[in-house]
Amino acid sequence: MSIDTTGPGLALIILAMALVTLATRWGGVFIMSFIPLGYRVRLFIQAMSGSVLIAIIAPMVFEGDLAARMALAVTALVVLLLKNQLLAIAAGMLTAAMLRQLL
Repeated sequence: MSIDTTGPGLALIILAMALVTLATRWGGVFIMSFIPLGYRVRLFIQAMSGSVLIAIIAPMVFEGDLAARMALAVTALVVLLLKNQLLAIAAGMLTAAMLRQLL
């Protein structure tokens, strides 16, 4: 199957992607409404969120450039020292932007 990526074809692709995204997000909430949030389920959800974060970060450690690695280091340092995730993310983004501008 092939869809033309100009004109109405592009709008159809965007609409399809939006519907799939909404279905997965709402579907997860719908399914979880039937599951009681006991101790083990909460532990699983907490562990799952950490593993997703590691899955996103690990490739940058091994395949990223110097700016990406330094941004990760600064982010980790700020979150360990200040315990503020939002500030840590901002510091990491600023580090990556400055290093990429300078190098």
